[in-house]
Amino acid sequence: MNDRTESGGADVAGSVSVADSAPAAGRPPAKPKAGGARVGRDRRPVTRRPAPGRSALRSGGWTPWLYLAPALVVLGGLLVYPIYQLGLISFFEYTQAQVSGGAPTTFQGFANYAELFGDPQFWQVLLATVLFAAACVVSTLAVGCALAVLLTRVRAVPRLALMLAALGAWATPAVTGSTVWLFLFDPDFGPVNRMLGLGDHSWTYGRISAFFLVLLEVVWCSFPFVMVTVYAGIRAVPAEVLEAAALDGASQWRIWRSVLAPMLRPILVVVTIQSVIWDFKVFTQIYVMTNGGGIAGQNMVLNVYAYQQAFASSQYSLGSAIGVVMLLILLAVTLVYLRLLRRQGEEL
Repeated sequence: MNDRTESGGADVAGSVSVADSAPAAGRPPAKPKAGGARVGRDRRPVTRRPAPGRSALRSGGWTPWLYLAPALVVLGGLLVYPIYQLGLISFFEYTQAQVSGGAPTTFQGFANYAELFGDPQFWQVLLATVLFAAACVVSTLAVGCALAVLLTRVRAVPRLALMLAALGAWATPAVTGSTVWLFLFDPDFGPVNRMLGLGDHSWTYGRISAFFLVLLEVVWCSFPFVMVTVYAGIRAVPAEVLEAAALDGASQWRIWRSVLAPMLRPILVVVTIQSVIWDFKVFTQIYVMTNGGGIAGQNMVLNVYAYQQAFASSQYSLGSAIGVVMLLILLAVTLVYLRLLRRQGEEL
């Protein structure tokens, strides 16, 4: 009976398959499907991905821009319009006579830029700015990375104390910090000269010593950002990697150079670009600690030079031209920074 049932089932299945495969009257025989599709198999509809622009519109791609619209309007009013006015003034003759209304404003084209690029003092100040910013960036990265490694080697209480001290230096206003450093290195009452036995030596009299004093203050208020960022990156490195390097006999310097630095390269690139932007436009520290640019302008940087031309000499158009040149330089650095961020996001 079982044999009959099985054979009967087989006959029924065979008849169904034959009936399905037999062509209907007046119809051409259906072509067999690739892969031998079974009868009654679930067929899922093929979904096509919409175009990127349509998908963004359908899925609410404009929603983030609607939330950002108020901030963009405020930033546009605070940044775009002043930049427009800065560039506009740089193409006109705009001095104290034009400000007071005693003389008409005349269009000069690129005459202000030609005068600026033809001034030897501009190139000297630009070279001094580049060298000073490079020294500040290198020193800030060295101090910040060294203290970040130190934070991973000390216990919780010293780590907390160092973090609080660094954040306190970071939160100190630039004018306050510059005044404190001037007092520390004061030739009459400063404790540094007494400890070093330098007597009434003036640190702000010489060009190199004045730049060095300002560099110390800039590094003091800038290294906390590098320290905290690099420390967070080090804590994200797996402990097994560092333990394996230590077991292989690598020194601390070798571990940093061959293990940590390559793994922290994206973070180091970000802090380097940001430090370049910050240190290139230093103004407050130079102006306060060298009393407006040093003796005979020996300690001027581009920001102080633009201030001197615009407000001390009432050459507002020339000062605006210097501001536009600084803006283009920093814009180029910012584009490099954004490109590196984009490349970092693609790697992740």
